[in-house]
Amino acid sequence: MHGNENNLLRALRPQDYDIVEPYLNAVQIEAGSTLYRPGDFVQTVYFPCGPAMAAYLVELPEGKGVETSLIGREGAMGGIVSQGRLPSYSRCTVQTGGTFMTIRSEVLEELKGRSESVRHLFARYADCLMAQVFQSVACNAAHNIDQRAAKWIVATYERTGSLSLRITQDQLADMLGVGRSYITRVISRFKDDGMVQTGWRQLTVVDLEAIQAMACDCNESVKRHFNDVLAGVYPEP
Repeated sequence: MHGNENNLLRALRPQDYDIVEPYLNAVQIEAGSTLYRPGDFVQTVYFPCGPAMAAYLVELPEGKGVETSLIGREGAMGGIVSQGRLPSYSRCTVQTGGTFMTIRSEVLEELKGRSESVRHLFARYADCLMAQVFQSVACNAAHNIDQRAAKWIVATYERTGSLSLRITQDQLADMLGVGRSYITRVISRFKDDGMVQTGWRQLTVVDLEAIQAMACDCNESVKRHFNDVLAGVYPEP
């Protein structure tokens, strides 16, 4: 059952999952697909399953996007943190394709009204998502690009469980809000230090411990908050 491959849905009590499950639909979405653009009314909530993953990016005037949160099987995108069909502020793009469970925003809102425990679970997730956004702001301001790139690699590994990450250097540059030439130099340093290898649209981690040591502690801060608020939901590779 695909719903069991999303940790947030799996955290629902059995009786609450029985309320939600009839309205869930499994869809396959390819990497690079855009779920929402700024100004779009959010009519669908997406729950990534297994290694599927998406990211919220704030678009800047010069055309770049800066990641504010990376979401895998620990969470959801859409009207999960608002009261239904509000317009999207940021762009939401699929980073790792795969299965997503979907539900209509207005339906989920109605189900939250029917079950206090469903409402409270998603409210706790909203708190965790906000913590991730706050940490991302601090990270972008305080940490250098090597630390942030390593953090992103670790976060992706934790959500996908794979040391081979399907991403181009252009995509990684967009996620981190830097130029392509800048991220090329960073990845070259990582390769020279024996931490990663690169291939066609792929980055493979060779020395996970070294990448983890290079990364800032922002992932760990977010993970601790998840464990305090929603124990067992943050993904373990």
